[in-house]
Amino acid sequence: MGKINVLVAITGATGINLAVNFLKKLKELKIETELIISKAAELVIEKESEYSINDIRNLSAKNYNFDDISAPPASGSYLIKSMVIIPCSMKTLAAIAHGYSDNLITRAADVVIKEKRTLLLSVRESPLSAIHLKNMLTLARLGVIIAPPIPSYYFRPKTIEEINDHIINRLLDQLGIDINYKRWENKS
Repeated sequence: MGKINVLVAITGATGINLAVNFLKKLKELKIETELIISKAAELVIEKESEYSINDIRNLSAKNYNFDDISAPPASGSYLIKSMVIIPCSMKTLAAIAHGYSDNLITRAADVVIKEKRTLLLSVRESPLSAIHLKNMLTLARLGVIIAPPIPSYYFRPKTIEEINDHIINRLLDQLGIDINYKRWENKS
């Protein structure tokens, strides 16, 4: 697999293990990643996972400070193939949908949209309000991929890890990264 550059952002929604497993999978596939972790995500990491911030940062080739609006991903001339926000909080979703670029994550997402590159948001919330849905629709109409980490059961998973792996593989599909995993088969 060739070098594919993916900017990964982790925000303060639940689902940190999905982000960590996503980064691990990209590293396993030898896909270069760059990483931004929000301040809220740092708090969730401490509460929700056994990983330290540095453990997670070490899964990526480059790391950026959340508040550094002058970092390379804030510029359209900086080439990244795609950006994935996993998990994506509703606050981050709303900021992106309304062009409110007050940190590096929302600014980088704004740049990815304006440069017509791939932006994937793995949004985390349930139930969804009309405001959440409106913000998702606004971004979907701009070509942003809205991919909540919704499990599939047709492959009859036995563990949470199998469910999480399948979710990550579906996200990789959306990025055009060809991998082999259990896909739907019509058995009739």
